[in-house]
Amino acid sequence: MHNRRHAQTGQRVTLNTHRWWRDAVIYQVYVRSFLDSTGDGIGDLAGVRAGLPYLKKLGVDGIWLSPFYPSPQHDHGYDVADYCDVDPLFGDLAEFDLLMTDARRLGIRVLLDIVPNHCSSEHPWFGEALDSAPASTARARFHFADGRGPDGAEPPNNWHAMFGGPAWSRVTERDGAPGQWYLHMFTPEQPDLNWRNPEVGGHFDHVLRFWLDRGVDGFRIDVAAGLYKHPGLPDSPDPEADARTRDSVNPLAWNQPEVHEVWRHWRSVCEEYTAEDGRERLLVGEVSVPTAREHARYVRHDELHQAFFFDLLSAPWNADAFRKVISEAMQDIAGTGSTVTWVLNNHDQVRTVTRYGELGTEGSGLGAARARAAALLMLALPGAAYIYQGEELGLPEVVDLPDDVLTDPIFRRTGSRARIRDGCRVPLPWSGHASPFGFTSGAESAKPWLPQPAYFAEYATDRALTDTRSFWHLYRDGLHLRSGLPQLGDGELRWLDTQPGVLGFVRGDGLVCAVNFGSAPTPAPVSGTPLLSSGPCGPGVLPGSTAAWWISDSANP
Repeated sequence: MHNRRHAQTGQRVTLNTHRWWRDAVIYQVYVRSFLDSTGDGIGDLAGVRAGLPYLKKLGVDGIWLSPFYPSPQHDHGYDVADYCDVDPLFGDLAEFDLLMTDARRLGIRVLLDIVPNHCSSEHPWFGEALDSAPASTARARFHFADGRGPDGAEPPNNWHAMFGGPAWSRVTERDGAPGQWYLHMFTPEQPDLNWRNPEVGGHFDHVLRFWLDRGVDGFRIDVAAGLYKHPGLPDSPDPEADARTRDSVNPLAWNQPEVHEVWRHWRSVCEEYTAEDGRERLLVGEVSVPTAREHARYVRHDELHQAFFFDLLSAPWNADAFRKVISEAMQDIAGTGSTVTWVLNNHDQVRTVTRYGELGTEGSGLGAARARAAALLMLALPGAAYIYQGEELGLPEVVDLPDDVLTDPIFRRTGSRARIRDGCRVPLPWSGHASPFGFTSGAESAKPWLPQPAYFAEYATDRALTDTRSFWHLYRDGLHLRSGLPQLGDGELRWLDTQPGVLGFVRGDGLVCAVNFGSAPTPAPVSGTPLLSSGPCGPGVLPGSTAAWWISDSANP
């Protein structure tokens, strides 16, 4: 047991110690856009290390680092050429070890992004496969198959790649003739690994242990539902639907039952390390499945500890829609004994301010108000929360990047700007009135890898820290209150009867959270001045597009 001070009354309250990940708030660091220490315009591990005090002050429990492994960067590190090293673009293993030392000193846990579904086409394994004959052991690590039609000139099946185009590419054999095809569910530079080959699983055992031995606290698992493909690789039943979306809808390429055995094994590896020193290692999966019930299968007691619940992110700004997805998550996911892992954004999504502001160029006042309200809602929900870098600054999506600077492989594959991800990956503004806004330590002429718009000046971190009305202070205050209230991130909630368009619930410790999804003020569900609110909020009234927290003397306000 340990004690913390009640955030409103100052009285001492007793909390049960519990597994740290259940209510952790993790900050997602997109390394190449966080902070550049070398002046080359690309963020790096030394920049992350320099930013740790800032994250400590914000109040997060840990960080998740995007891939920094050696890579040709066709998909910004999600095409891994070596899983057990650091790309010189980001530093080296010595710098990583320094980062771990500083993070441990500050009490910040570190999660690594691991990419087991596919590797880089420049990975030594794939080079060996290209140099080998069909049916060789080297090709068995991937999905190689003969083509269909005359001379095998058509792909082996009708699957579509997530980033556009067919999911197959044909290779040229050693004799110069057109040969077999290989599967890539994202880009041709990212060949899918064949998890039915035990050599693949054995390799990732080595990868996990390599980083666990260096002290990491766990892993965020990319494409966690996609490792196994249906045996025989038959045609998709609805290829047109597969082609219309970037979501994982092909039932033959995703969510195969065998994948659960992988997570049971990985969980056992983590438990082995936990048993040695009592420090729990976390597995959190990127699990894209159609329903909360299917999602729950991934977080059973012997599989992943957590999996991102994306339905809150994708829910329309509507009280009924939010209540529905929260209720389903609490029933199906929390019912497994895990806790829900809430997200409002990540490196693949349009930034929250812009998404809620209906994609205005710089976000609108309405989008900012809704994003602030959603942040307080998320932080009040039972479970863990992940914050994408820049959300704490209220950064909008950069929607007007010129074509010649776009780097997203989706744009290269489709020629379309629809759903490209560069706009949420523009480097953070730290200080100053003009680009590079303190992001890079190079000369004034140094350019960030993606251009920062002039209006980023008003979102710079130095301004946010001094403006008590900023997004940063809202997040900081919410995180500090969350850490001081008994089990705010864990436990249950009870819905309140509220006005139409208002979502309200009470937690077992008496915390009440309410969000007005409408535009007109409504009566607040609790009397008195809020403990914290996302906008100006007096006693007894909840303005439109506003969230507020109260502490009630009774759990039945």
